[in-house]
Amino acid sequence: MKSIFVRLLLLGLGVFCALVYPSFAGSAPARPNIIYLMVDDMGWGDAGCYGQKHIQTPNIDRLAREGTRFTDVYAGASVCAPSRSVLMTGQHLGHTRIRGNSGMVGGVGQQRRIPLEPGDVTVAMLLKQAGYTTGITGKWGLGEPDTAGIPNKKGFDEWFGYLNQQHAHTYYTDYLWKNTERFPLTGNLNGQTNLYSHDLIADWSLDFVKRHKGEPFFLYLAWTLPHGKYVVPSLETYGDKDWPHDFKVHAAMVTRLDRDLGRLMALLKELGLDEKTIVFFCSDNGGVARREGVLDSVGPFRGQKAAQYEGGLRVPMIVRWPGKVAAGQVSSAPWYFADVLPTLCDLTGAKVAGKVDGVSVLPTILGRAQPELSTRMMYWEQYSGGFQQAVRWGKWKGHQVAADGKFALYDLSTDQMEARDVAAQHPDVVKRLREFMTAAHVPSPNWLVKVPAAKKAKKK
Repeated sequence: MKSIFVRLLLLGLGVFCALVYPSFAGSAPARPNIIYLMVDDMGWGDAGCYGQKHIQTPNIDRLAREGTRFTDVYAGASVCAPSRSVLMTGQHLGHTRIRGNSGMVGGVGQQRRIPLEPGDVTVAMLLKQAGYTTGITGKWGLGEPDTAGIPNKKGFDEWFGYLNQQHAHTYYTDYLWKNTERFPLTGNLNGQTNLYSHDLIADWSLDFVKRHKGEPFFLYLAWTLPHGKYVVPSLETYGDKDWPHDFKVHAAMVTRLDRDLGRLMALLKELGLDEKTIVFFCSDNGGVARREGVLDSVGPFRGQKAAQYEGGLRVPMIVRWPGKVAAGQVSSAPWYFADVLPTLCDLTGAKVAGKVDGVSVLPTILGRAQPELSTRMMYWEQYSGGFQQAVRWGKWKGHQVAADGKFALYDLSTDQMEARDVAAQHPDVVKRLREFMTAAHVPSPNWLVKVPAAKKAKKK
């Protein structure tokens, strides 16, 4: 009788746990390994699973079949450094430290790269505090040598790659950074081209996984392909195509990074980490060129990299975690890079520190409804070409340019190309978005601008 009672008690506890913790029911641990793979300048439409017809991306496409593909995910910014700042800090462009690829020191003097400061908290710092081993390889862009913003001072145990984005243009460089020291690439000295940096970065990625297979890890793979300069060891199968040369190189770069993604996924399976690891795949901003009529890199959207339109901000995003994230699903839930920090903290039990603008989208990733994502506002600003602001709110996308104060409003549910300005027909929406823009922008000493004040409604 006692034995039956014990069995019934254990059964009841099992049912209770499954109900209370449904997202972690199964063989995978509650604290998975995390691989966040972010490639550079890959457009929304550059992978087969996003409609690409010419570039071969079998491993990205497989990742989508085995995970969930998101259609409405946005970068932190439409260019490199600020997008990465949003990703690392969970703060949108009105709050995060780095708001452009370069800024003014104290608002005066020559433009220079602005680093993260000691008070800036990154997702790597929080995961490290929660017991994760942390690694990064590829391109950092958030701190020069001898500043407080280098990866090893911002939560990463191990680092290998380029510190700044301009250096990352050179694939046959004669050095990379390994932690706080220069790592010479002697095979590239005196103009030699024996060592293609991406190949070294990809190999380091796999080596990190092998060395830390027995402990929870967070691996941020900021791979540099397919960013220009357009140099690649092989044109793959595209050499004979009747395309401009840079189209061929871009396609070859995407296929090359796809092949290395395949190597990474095979290694996870070989080491028994497949079901213990959640993998994110995305790009840091929209495609650098539209390549219309051939590759159509930005898909059905207006604009490209460095623009506040969808083509500059909307990026591919795939999340895979066997047994936890639904396979073969497509989600149109809107979210952006500011959400990554709170999401990874939610996923791991790490504590969010300080003010963040993002929210955890873990319920959405795990397939549960999260209607509040369509009622909150996502914010961007940009300084090149004059100060500009953009907001997405559900189906609405608002744009404002400080120089003339003009506000444009688009209904993305019927106008993904942002071709029809409907601001005049929806003054209430415009008013609300303008008020939000004014509140979202906190002045920065490194990016000084005059922000248009929200117009007050006229008294009747």
